[in-house]
Amino acid sequence: MKDMVEIRWHGRGGQGAKTASLLLADAAFNTGKYVQGFPEYGPERMGAPITAYNRISSERSTVHSNIYEPDYVVVVDETLLSAVDVTAGLKETGAIVINSGKSPAALRPLLKGYAGKVCTIDAGKISEEELGKNFPNTPMLAAIVKVSGVVDVEKFIGDMEASFHHKFASKPQVIEGNMKALKRSMEEVQAG
Repeated sequence: MKDMVEIRWHGRGGQGAKTASLLLADAAFNTGKYVQGFPEYGPERMGAPITAYNRISSERSTVHSNIYEPDYVVVVDETLLSAVDVTAGLKETGAIVINSGKSPAALRPLLKGYAGKVCTIDAGKISEEELGKNFPNTPMLAAIVKVSGVVDVEKFIGDMEASFHHKFASKPQVIEGNMKALKRSMEEVQAG
């Protein structure tokens, strides 16, 4: 399918990569797209490397497998750059988005010769400042939406606010921080 966008997420158990991939699937679905959002299960445990995936298209997809040649890769934990081949199969016409306080140029040497676009966002800092804890998945979700353009930004913001109101109905104080983290991440993601 010519308009299909495939995204692979790399994180560690407990960081929310799976949740972020499912939230992205929901947001894309709400715009009328066909979506898949799924994790790769194995012996995951808190802190172990995990992988999650998204397929987003205007046509129904008959492919039901892991994603081996993604358009975009999201790395929720910078330490995975030395532990996992995060750029394996990544198309050079796409991009990699890494949770790091470092510049894209500083991380490029760790990417095994990947010549495509490298983006960074300090998701830990943003989440700590806006949410009071290190929850990198919300900023990373916003960053991949901004970089990929897979979902209209304004529609995404509205859908996420509605989702947060539903998800955090008993904790309304959490909604404002999550919305600030989303919007701030879209402004602060760096491309190089």
